[in-house]
Amino acid sequence: MGKQKNKPSFAEIIAKRRERIIVREGYISLFLRVIILALAGCFLFTEVFLITQCSGLGMFPALKDGDLMVVFRMQEEYRQDDVITYRAENERHVGRIVASGGDVVDMDEDGRLFVNEVQRTGEILYPSYARESGIQYPFNVPEGSVFVMGDYRTQTLDSRDFGAIDMNDVEGKVITILRRRSL
Repeated sequence: MGKQKNKPSFAEIIAKRRERIIVREGYISLFLRVIILALAGCFLFTEVFLITQCSGLGMFPALKDGDLMVVFRMQEEYRQDDVITYRAENERHVGRIVASGGDVVDMDEDGRLFVNEVQRTGEILYPSYARESGIQYPFNVPEGSVFVMGDYRTQTLDSRDFGAIDMNDVEGKVITILRRRSL
């Protein structure tokens, strides 16, 4: 006699269907988690943080051409010496805040920078000469604006060229850099 197929019992059929439903629910749950994670990551890196690449040598030696910068977009207050990214003439620039709204900026013929009649000294290696861009010194920084300069003061575009940067054009504060050569 031929072999007779054992018919699965009602309990086995129900168990297999339950297993398929559990697997399907697992895939749906995984898919939803991936979507939620992707949306959270998208929000995080478009509204809270900005990852961008430094171009040019305007902030040399602090930032070099090609360095990746992580920028915190939700900074509420900015202070002198904060390194920021900002928009000017439809381009992204990086610079250091040297004065805020209400401050008076002046530069002398020897390349010294003064803010509120106090000479700014620090680790900046390059002199700060005024440019023939129409800005008259001493320059009063308007409220709601910052005066920004690059660290490589002789080879950068900054507030000496653009004027004071409105706070609406400030994208955020650079919180860390990743050197291109270490990636």
